[in-house]
Amino acid sequence: MAGTIGALSGITLASGPARADAPTPRAQGWQPVPAPGSTPAAQLRRITAAGPQLAWAVGEEGLAGPSRGRALAMVWNGSAWSKTDLSHLNYTGRLSDVAGTCSTAAWSVGLPTGNASPLLSWDGTTWREASFPGRGEPGVRLESVTVGPDRRVWICGSRDGAARLLLGDGQRWQWLEPLPVASANLYRIVLRTPDEVWVSGDQASGGGWSGLVARWNGSWTVLPPIAGARLGIGDVHAAAPDDVWAVGTEAGVGGPPGRPGNPALAHWDGTAWTRVQPGFTVGSLSGIAADAQGRAAWISGWNYQDQSRSTYLRRDGSTWSVVRGPAGAAPAPYLNDVTPIPGTAGFWSAGMTSPTPAPPTEAYTERFTA
Repeated sequence: MAGTIGALSGITLASGPARADAPTPRAQGWQPVPAPGSTPAAQLRRITAAGPQLAWAVGEEGLAGPSRGRALAMVWNGSAWSKTDLSHLNYTGRLSDVAGTCSTAAWSVGLPTGNASPLLSWDGTTWREASFPGRGEPGVRLESVTVGPDRRVWICGSRDGAARLLLGDGQRWQWLEPLPVASANLYRIVLRTPDEVWVSGDQASGGGWSGLVARWNGSWTVLPPIAGARLGIGDVHAAAPDDVWAVGTEAGVGGPPGRPGNPALAHWDGTAWTRVQPGFTVGSLSGIAADAQGRAAWISGWNYQDQSRSTYLRRDGSTWSVVRGPAGAAPAPYLNDVTPIPGTAGFWSAGMTSPTPAPPTEAYTERFTA
């Protein structure tokens, strides 16, 4: 079954010869969608959608040689991606995450350049810098953001040397109590209910690190570490407290610089973590997205041993199967994220046209249509 859906991507089924006045059939499966306008090397790190007519994606562009690049943000208007102007901002670093629920309720965060990370808000037309407690403080780092249906904004990051959450409504902001884990890094925050969020990352373990997943619903609940050889958890999905999926990359021990890691997939049943074989052995898993019923449905990844197409895992009942994206869409597409399109059975994914962030690599997106 592995690869069946990917192999069918782009094939349109018809019941007879096409008429000149017949509507163009809609392609099903994963299809590439141009994301023009960025300066190579460019990549999209995260993507989110408010519906079929509105989505945002962020990352970085202009990576070349020793250059650190600059922030990249794109918006989808229902028919095309366009690059948004960020020249008015006092920020040039990489945007690391984005979340939004409507045209005037979207937020983005970025990695620190000089002092603290920026917090950006979307006003329906452009991105603006927003104030928050700790803005400009050295050591303040905003990693990931999510927005609830009540428009409250949840951000994970660090302040005062500890992993924390920042919660606000755009006007009032509050840092919540620190995560009770020493030497922890948080990479992703996701919303399960308006008052419950889950975070993922890593924590120090011996001479390396292990996978970290925790829940906040007024206080912290930290799940047991996910064992691995230098394992970081890049994304998490909690359908319920006893049904949690985590994805990431296990860097392993030793090997030459730039050595590919191993994809990591784990499930929490309320008692223990179970590692699940993802269907390929060298590469990474980067993002996880749920279907309209809230069940984990798609995982974005990168298969080092076969880079000719994008790589996904699709859940079918209790099993995950490898699915390949469209052929010839990019030289060797690398995916960083996958997200559902609300109000549809579709999904977006985002990344770059090759696994090396150097020219001529460009920003890249694919869309799944059921």
